[in-house]
Amino acid sequence: MSTEVRVVGAGKGWQWLVDGYALFRRSPANWFALTLIFGLIWLSSLFIPLVGPLLFNLFSPLLFAGLMIGCRALEEGKPLEVPTLFAAFKTHAAPLVTVGGVYLVGTIIVLGIVLIIAGGSLLPTLMKSGADIETVRAAVRSLAVALSIGAAIYLPLIMVIWFAPLLVVFDGLAPGPAMKLSFEACLKNTVPFLVYGLAILGAWMVLSLPAVFGPLGAAVMVALFVLSIPVLICSIYASYKDVFQPARGPEAGGGNPFLR
Repeated sequence: MSTEVRVVGAGKGWQWLVDGYALFRRSPANWFALTLIFGLIWLSSLFIPLVGPLLFNLFSPLLFAGLMIGCRALEEGKPLEVPTLFAAFKTHAAPLVTVGGVYLVGTIIVLGIVLIIAGGSLLPTLMKSGADIETVRAAVRSLAVALSIGAAIYLPLIMVIWFAPLLVVFDGLAPGPAMKLSFEACLKNTVPFLVYGLAILGAWMVLSLPAVFGPLGAAVMVALFVLSIPVLICSIYASYKDVFQPARGPEAGGGNPFLR
């Protein structure tokens, strides 16, 4: 049976976060452990000049797929275990590395474009002492333009990668078709994804409020941001279920999912 894209309603963008939170609540301690390990792997990669971040980008789809396998396990009533993070290395290493390679090359291209547009004027200006204010403003404007163009190019790359690891692992698609279908799914569901992004932005704005109360408030803010990461991870799985799996029973949203 071929994998087909479903177009879902705008409210699903918020529901993905709600369902992500519900899934996170099933095993919060283990989610924190997996998120911590993922973060430590990322931090460790930064200590290997140049090669480390490249390797992390290359292999990140395998780690991400492990997190999604963990979501599926919880949904099926199975325990969430730390080794799940590395489960895809045994089963889908080659296709997921291919996806990671596309993401790596795309990221390098985006960064290169940003540096070409902004790097030549911004860095010398900021390093030069006594630069006049108009020169600095021009350099900042150049950076803003570069970042805007970079974001516009990076967004399609995210669309290509968003569902690809899940489609490879759960639907058995090859990397090319998985990335193509991921882009198509994101494009067809632009509105719910817009709601999803706005909901995340709004939530993070609320979470940042404690920072106005000084160092202790800033520490609370950082803690809240860290706590939100597993929920976001689970919400990605929720978006996959809605977009690629047939609806089961009544639409989600009846009752209060936070009390599940």
